[in-house]
Amino acid sequence: MMPHRSEKQKMLASDLYLASDPELQHDMAQCAQWLARYNNRNGNLSERLGEVGENTCIRPPFHCDYGYNIFLGNNVFLNFNCIVLDVVPVRIGDETQIGPGVQILTADHPRDPELRQKMLEFGHPITIGKNVWIGGGAIILPGITIGDNAIIGAGSVVTRDVASGVTVAGNPARPLHAGL
Repeated sequence: MMPHRSEKQKMLASDLYLASDPELQHDMAQCAQWLARYNNRNGNLSERLGEVGENTCIRPPFHCDYGYNIFLGNNVFLNFNCIVLDVVPVRIGDETQIGPGVQILTADHPRDPELRQKMLEFGHPITIGKNVWIGGGAIILPGITIGDNAIIGAGSVVTRDVASGVTVAGNPARPLHAGL
C-alpha cells in the first residue's frame, strides 16, 4: 500500500495535485507577502528563493508562485516584470540575462477534460544553462531545457529544448541559421 502523499509532495514530484490544498495556499500566501516586500524594495531574494548566487539581481516587479523552487546561479539578471511559475524547480545558470516581461512556466494542466474539471494540475521542471540571453517577452514552456550560451529571441515561445550555443526565435521558437 502506498503511503499517503500530501498535495505539496505530489506537486514537487511533478504528479497531479490540487493547487487549492490548504498547505499550498499557505505557501502561496507567504510568497505573496514576501513579493509585496520585495517589489516595494523591502525584502531580499534569499528570504524566499531556493538558491541565490552572488551578484544576482531581479528587478521588481517580480512574480512567482512559491519562490522556494527557484535556483539562481551567480551574476544572474532578470529585468522588470518577469513571471516564474515555480510549482517544480526552475534552475538558471551563472551569467544568464533575462529581458523584461519574460515568462518561465513550469505549471501545466491535464489534456483530459475530466481531470481538468477536477482542478488538477502538475509541473515540469525548467533548466536554463549558463550565459544564456533571453530577450524581452519570451515565454518558456514547461519541461524545457536551454543549453549554455544559447540565445532566445525577444517574443519567442520556446516549445522545445534548445541546445547549447543555438539561437532561436519565433513562435514556436526555431533555430536561426548563420547568415540570416
